Amino acid sequence: MPYQPGAVTAPEIHPERTLWLLSIAHAVNHAQAVILPMVFLAVIDEFGVGVEAVPFVAAAGAIGSGLVQASFAVLTRHVPRRWLMGIGGILFGVGFAAQGLAQNFGAFALTNVASRIGGSPQHPVGNGLLAEQFPPERRGFAISAHISGGNVGTVVVALAGPLLLAAVGWRGVSVIFGLPAALIAIAIVSWVRERGTDRAAARAEGTVRQALRVVLADRVLRRVYLASVLGGGGRGLGVANLFALIYLSKVLGLPDSTTDLMYGGLIVLSVPMPLAAGWLSDRIGRRPVIVGAYLGGAVGFAIFITAGSSLLGLWAGLAVMGLFSFAESPQLQALLADAAPAGIRDTAFAVYFTLAFGVGSLWTALYGAIIQMMGETAGLPIVFWAMAASFVAAAVVMFPVRDVVGRATARELAPEPVEAV
Repeated sequence: MPYQPGAVTAPEIHPERTLWLLSIAHAVNHAQAVILPMVFLAVIDEFGVGVEAVPFVAAAGAIGSGLVQASFAVLTRHVPRRWLMGIGGILFGVGFAAQGLAQNFGAFALTNVASRIGGSPQHPVGNGLLAEQFPPERRGFAISAHISGGNVGTVVVALAGPLLLAAVGWRGVSVIFGLPAALIAIAIVSWVRERGTDRAAARAEGTVRQALRVVLADRVLRRVYLASVLGGGGRGLGVANLFALIYLSKVLGLPDSTTDLMYGGLIVLSVPMPLAAGWLSDRIGRRPVIVGAYLGGAVGFAIFITAGSSLLGLWAGLAVMGLFSFAESPQLQALLADAAPAGIRDTAFAVYFTLAFGVGSLWTALYGAIIQMMGETAGLPIVFWAMAASFVAAAVVMFPVRDVVGRATARELAPEPVEAV
């Protein structure tokens, strides 16, 4: 093409590179989420706080992170996504490392919540970037690979976490898992490139308020949002894994070697299932995979809590939980990307993650209140039955939804203005 004065040269986009970097960042994100329940147990002993304090800190971090995600509906219109990922990742890593310096539970809680807020761009901004760079027929797998990439960090820490904690303590672990998050954030800023087509489409679509009206008027998106809030009651990472570990160690009193092995088994299954679910949803549709994941997860919770002290029953429950409770969220996100055209996609993702990880995280606070009121032995079984009920309710909400692959607007499929970023 001949040179045209004033023309903007489109940056060269590498979707696979973007996916790899986002997946590595997600691996570090998940590594922190998995080591955190173990850190919480150590902190309970060191600072002499009750078990009920942990769900409240976890809920505060999740709610703060979720509410911050609402701001990305505005920020992504003006700031390249890689910069949002970079700034957030630095706060995420530095905050997690700083909690290792805490001298009391209040300081620990403050730095922990700050770190969780720094990690807030990972899902809405990262998935928006993947949705822009991957075509609809590859989005289910790309978003699931992003989630499973995170779950690789989950598995590594589930297996190596107890050894690291024994070697360097929870303070050393905080530093070891904090600094890499900041480094990968710098790599994303340096190596990811964007065309800015979604940003241009969003500004052409109108104001954020107008985009929000379009989003909330969409029947499919409304059901996705409701399911995300309901499903937050049993979502795999941060809910199921946290309370499963507390139940095994504090209620059943199983030895550390057994709880570490069971916890690792639960987490290992979180890697292949989102990938398998994403591959399957690209072929048979999102809805059957989503509904199946919710119902399967509910069965897993029921098996786990009815097993009593039977190791065979506990292993069976953990296996079913691992197979299904980690698979629903990536497919909801893929369905959202299918349903929301480029002009409203960032707004749609911002609303989703605000609800899923903000409002949906109120479940964790509710569970903490139940444990505080009923005690650990009576309260935790109630918590797991509530998880099962939340998944069944989410399945009912999603059952009427029809797949929307190919529903993208003509604007999304047509060439868009290019911004050098």
